[in-house]
Amino acid sequence: MPRTLKQQFSKSLDVIDRIIGDHQASIYAREMGTVTRIGRGVAEITGLPSAQNNELLRFPNNQLGYVFNLDRNMIGCVLLDSQHQLNAGDEARRTHRVLDVPVGQELLGRVIDPVGRPLDGKGEVHTLRRLPIERSAPAIMDRAPVSVPLQTGIKVIDALVPIGRGQRQLIVGDRQTGKTAVALDAMINQHPTDLVCVYCAIGQRSSAVARVIDELRRSDAINDCVVVVGESDATPGLQFAAPYAATSVGEYFMEQGRDVLVVYDELTAHARAYREMSLLLRRPPGREAYPGDIFYVHARMLERATCLRAEEGGGSLTALPLVETEAQNVSAYIPTNLISITDGQIYLSPDRFRKGILPAVDVGRSVSRVGGKAQLAAYRAVTGPLRLAYTQFEELEKFARFSSQLDEATRSTLLRGQRVRQLLKQNVGDLKDVVSQVASFVALTHGLFDNLKLEEIEWAEQTVAVAAKQELPKLCQEIVGGSKLGKEDVDAIVEMAMAALSNSSHAESDS
Repeated sequence: MPRTLKQQFSKSLDVIDRIIGDHQASIYAREMGTVTRIGRGVAEITGLPSAQNNELLRFPNNQLGYVFNLDRNMIGCVLLDSQHQLNAGDEARRTHRVLDVPVGQELLGRVIDPVGRPLDGKGEVHTLRRLPIERSAPAIMDRAPVSVPLQTGIKVIDALVPIGRGQRQLIVGDRQTGKTAVALDAMINQHPTDLVCVYCAIGQRSSAVARVIDELRRSDAINDCVVVVGESDATPGLQFAAPYAATSVGEYFMEQGRDVLVVYDELTAHARAYREMSLLLRRPPGREAYPGDIFYVHARMLERATCLRAEEGGGSLTALPLVETEAQNVSAYIPTNLISITDGQIYLSPDRFRKGILPAVDVGRSVSRVGGKAQLAAYRAVTGPLRLAYTQFEELEKFARFSSQLDEATRSTLLRGQRVRQLLKQNVGDLKDVVSQVASFVALTHGLFDNLKLEEIEWAEQTVAVAAKQELPKLCQEIVGGSKLGKEDVDAIVEMAMAALSNSSHAESDS
């Protein structure tokens, strides 16, 4: 059966299943239970012997909750609305549908909560399909290798810690080190492409979420994005369900053959919400009071990020989970869990942030275990020696502070490393395309920036990028298309850069 007909048939079955489910719900509406205890965001219910895990329950005043614990004589329910209007003795009715979220093109540009209720004041969300928030990950045989790069527009990431479409790349760092800014720039850089972005806010303040949405609107990227919000004022149940709902929203587009980027901001708050729910429902605590299945909670969600085979539609879902550390303790419980689940991590250093080295990516502690295979071939001609030289420079810089006399080779290494670091600096929102990055890296590695002052590096970078696009348009197309840089191509870029820098400096001196 062709892929399009298969999708239409599947969509029709979903509509039929919903109609049957609503009919069954009306028939069995008399099956109800009684609320016996209420906690912060949770409730215990007796009755409902046929209830299933994750099934939605409806309470008076149209409040919602879903089944979390299935004990012999009691059901543990997680509330999706405030518990203040709920009292012991109230009725709880089954809805005969598991917790799900609306999916479809209609969600693009919208802000919703994990159940699909609108938060942007634009009216109800009307879609033809709803998907359960808990779904099985694609089978191994349905997956394809990660082979297409996901360009973030951030030089240090695209060059030294590349990300591929279908990868799970962790962004880790202390508070206020720019984790959200890095993820937001990666989303904004996808605006000219057909890639769909899903931003999931978990336990964030309303003001922080509003700033992200405002930035997406100002960059015209909001129409290609879906924002799922479980903010800090929401119940723990909503915060816990938010990343699963965002993943289901992204999976819909992936199954249509499109590429998707999902940002989870952030999973430390998600783990805390799960711990709170579990302790209130008297699940046994483990290390740091987290339940013993906290690893599985994140693993079963992030395993859904993948690149599908062409026979399955060829779509991909890339995951960028964020996790917060305390006092740079990467070996804490939740960060180590997520590092072992993901395909690499981008570590943001608070020391670099305080020194004004932005983005504050620590190249030595960051790694991409998959994205290097998807990186454009033009990068490989320059980034290999660049990463090695930069790492050597950082180690040498620490010892050079204690020495007053340095030999010529050491001074040369330090001068080159300072210019590498200056080139890798980048302001928030100042995104660079592939051609600009490759041309400036080639010029740097061939020593064209060595005689410039540090404050002149930005000017030189812009000069080389503009000249490359004007004088080497055919080579620029080949670079974007994934062609390798041969020796003749590198020589052409170096010659063009030398001429551009020379002409620009002469023009400035004449003026």
